[in-house]
Amino acid sequence: MILAGGEGSRLGGVRKADLRIGGVQLLERVADTFEGKVVELFVASGQDASNQRFASIRDESTMQLGPLAGIRAAVHYLGERCSDGDLLVTAAVDTPFLPSDYVERLSKAVAESGAAYAAWGDNIYPTDSVWRIGALRDALEETSESAGPKSILRKLDAVAVDWTAEAANDPFSNINTLDDLIALQRRAFALGI
Repeated sequence: MILAGGEGSRLGGVRKADLRIGGVQLLERVADTFEGKVVELFVASGQDASNQRFASIRDESTMQLGPLAGIRAAVHYLGERCSDGDLLVTAAVDTPFLPSDYVERLSKAVAESGAAYAAWGDNIYPTDSVWRIGALRDALEETSESAGPKSILRKLDAVAVDWTAEAANDPFSNINTLDDLIALQRRAFALGI
């Protein structure tokens, strides 16, 4: 699932999913990372983001509750179609340089606990995670709606998967400000992608 429900408030209310890095929409860049590696790809968004590649789901909360609202919506959307042992892989829409082995490495790491999350050195990325569905359902039932992904990761004794040795630049750098957008645009230009 791609988490794309943020308001982009530090960017002036811009919908991040529609931003382009290297001429490619962020939503499409992140979706490409999942291509052929998941059974179903969908996006959690505050508005309709469906296209031919994936479905769009919306959280039912009346308040802006952050990424955990999208994760809750995913668990509800998946319903009984998933067994407790199935995995939900999540990625933030504003991480345009996700590693090509993102899904595989996180999925392998989750065997040790109920969840695993991406890291690069001291930087951790709770929205770039994989969750064992049964453990996630249980943890969500015990957690307030206003909590964030970090609280669920702690409850599940999540393990960090660090890409420092494999990546010279942080592959999980995200876009919160105009400076972030410019820096990642420059990176794409330098890489020719």
